[in-house]
Amino acid sequence: MADKRMLIIPAELVKKINENRGDMGQAEFIDFLIDSQLKEKEESKETKKYITEERFHVLEQDIKKLLRSFLEFFVSYGLELGKQSPQSEFEEIASKLQGLEKELDSDADSDKGKVTIKWK
Repeated sequence: MADKRMLIIPAELVKKINENRGDMGQAEFIDFLIDSQLKEKEESKETKKYITEERFHVLEQDIKKLLRSFLEFFVSYGLELGKQSPQSEFEEIASKLQGLEKELDSDADSDKGKVTIKWK
């Protein structure tokens, strides 16, 4: 049989337990309350794993900036090698860069935070 212990608690607390336990016994009710509190703590830990919409927007903008810097690097690298690319291709890339820059400038005004990415 299960080992039983005595717990001394104030009479007011016993009255609250008896008023709210319904058909449950006192021990069952206290066990239920403890279990529900522990489950709430576990659930609150799980919710911290998610990102807010604001942080996601900042991350999106930083990724766009990173992609733009990669594109600029490869364009300048191609020019340094002396590859003779058609003028239309160069103009297309330049227009894409300008479009990204305009988009980043318009989004930079609405940024509320900044996320930095560190490369190792």
